[in-house]
Amino acid sequence: MKKIIFILFLFLINQNLNAEIPHYLDFKLILNESKAGKKAQDQLKSKLNKGINKIKEKEKSLQEEERKIIDQKKILKSEEYKDKVKKLRVKVSNLQKERSNLLEDVAKKRNKARNELLKNLNPIIKSYMAEKNIRMVLDKKSLLLADEKLNITKDILNLLNQKLQSIKLD
Repeated sequence: MKKIIFILFLFLINQNLNAEIPHYLDFKLILNESKAGKKAQDQLKSKLNKGINKIKEKEKSLQEEERKIIDQKKILKSEEYKDKVKKLRVKVSNLQKERSNLLEDVAKKRNKARNELLKNLNPIIKSYMAEKNIRMVLDKKSLLLADEKLNITKDILNLLNQKLQSIKLD
């Protein structure tokens, strides 16, 4: 009888010790390697590349326009030349605004995707913590050194991939 009580006591102590040890996960890896995270990144990269290519085409067009204006400098009257240069500067300014808007839009969508992923990730982590009797989970970037046995990233990543296949960006 004493042996059974002793074993039961050791089991309870072991359960409590496990609950007191903080576990960790690599949030960056989850963002980059989850199905939803990868799809969102691919969509954002595609949008950014398309936008940059359009801007580069417009830049080439403006550079060609600038060459033409410079070539016509001796032929045009001073006022006409200044007017064309002024119009070109406005176009360049608009192109810079367009580039800025593109980058800002992609950044907003990236942030939105991250928040959506977090919103879906938090309940998964909470239920995992309750199931495994874990009281604290830290992000890996906050750690200096830790035992790999305390890393729950793969488990959480698998659970997230089962629950969330993609994120709607628009």
